[in-house]
This record gives sequence, structure tokens and C-alpha cells, in this order.
Amino acid sequence: MHIQTNHKREQMKIDKILEEQFEELGDNHASSAADTPLREDAFEMSDDKKIEDIQEHVYHIMETLGLDLTDDSLRGTPRRVAKMFVKEIFGGLRPDKKPKASTFENKYKYGEMLVEKNITVYSTCEHHLLPIVGRAHIAYISTGKVVGLSKMNRIVDYYAKRPQVQERMTMQVVQELQKVLNTKDVACVIDAKHLCVNSRGIRDIESSTVTAEFGGKFKEAATKREFLDYIKLDTEF
Repeated sequence: MHIQTNHKREQMKIDKILEEQFEELGDNHASSAADTPLREDAFEMSDDKKIEDIQEHVYHIMETLGLDLTDDSLRGTPRRVAKMFVKEIFGGLRPDKKPKASTFENKYKYGEMLVEKNITVYSTCEHHLLPIVGRAHIAYISTGKVVGLSKMNRIVDYYAKRPQVQERMTMQVVQELQKVLNTKDVACVIDAKHLCVNSRGIRDIESSTVTAEFGGKFKEAATKREFLDYIKLDTEF
């Protein structure tokens, strides 16, 4: 009995250490890989079945919190949340939702960088499932191909619509555009507020997080500086 008690205490101590490590990871927004961690069977279940299962889980969460789910205002919440998760804010998990970014020949031989800035970012922190809201700024230098401007916005939106960490999202946007344009000369800067910092924990409503990924020529100091100067231009109308 004494041995079992000691073992239980040791296990509780280990569990506490692991919990503290995960909490620290969440607050620091650290990422482990450029790919979103997905199981191999992630897309075997239909969307309708996912909505049904999530609805049930949300119902039990709200019920556990003591909410009266017979109330008119709350009765439809579990299904609304489930549909929002599957169809909207986490829709970017599905490969078939990836935007088709058609490219065109750079016939006009434009050789300078192209910058698309102030792209709206709405994402969700994967550590607390709270919103990430901000702006993305993208640039590339054509080596023969160009892509439609709206496609750059759609690529950002696609990778934002999943549980994310900002570092990974920045890398994913750059890597996708590098594939589409067949060039390493792509850069992305994201400046965003994380509600897991702004509305809970430290509750610092003023702070934002800036991440950057520079590829090819954008690793050179002069090209990087030029891109960052473009971002600072006042283009409000």
C-alpha cells in the first residue's frame, strides 16, 4: 500500500511537470514543424459526422459548466459551434480547400519585387482555441511566373483557417508561394494579436506578435530592407 501511494505521488508530480511544460509552450507560441500536425485518418470521417460528434462534445462542455441548454439563447449553440469549426474557422485543414493559384507568364518582364500588404488574418491559436487577428505582408520577385493578387490573400486565408501557431503559419504561406511561383524569392511578415495573451493569462491588450520568413534574395540585407520599407508606406485612401 505504501509503495502504491509513493508511485501515485510520483506520477502526480510528473503530470504536474508535463502540464507546466505544455502551459509554457502555449504562452510562448513555439512551433515544432512547418506542417500542421494531422493524423493519417484526419479526412476519413465526413463533415456531417464531424459536426454531429463535435456538437455532442460542445453540449457536454456547456452542460458541465452549468449552463441551461433548454434556454432559447443556448439551445442552438452546440450545433452552431460545431458547424463553425468544421465549415468555417478550421476549414483550412482540408487539402481540397486549398486555393488553386494559377500562374501566368511574366510577359511584361517586371523584375522588381511585388508586395501585397495588409492582408487580413483571422486564425485560431492551437493552444487555447482563441482568435489570432492581424495583418500579413507578402512579397516575391518573379523568375518568370506571376500569380493573381487575390490568390495571395486566399493562400493566407487557407492557412489561417486551422488551429495555428503564428510561426508555422508564416512559414506555410512562404513555402506554398515558393511552390506556386517556382522560386525561393518569397517573403512574409505577419503582425497579429493573440487573444490567448490579450484576453486571458497576462491580459496584455496592447502587445502583438510579429513573425517573418525570408527566402532566397530576401535573406540579403538590402532586399529585406526594401521589403520592410514598403510595408511602412502609408497607403490608406
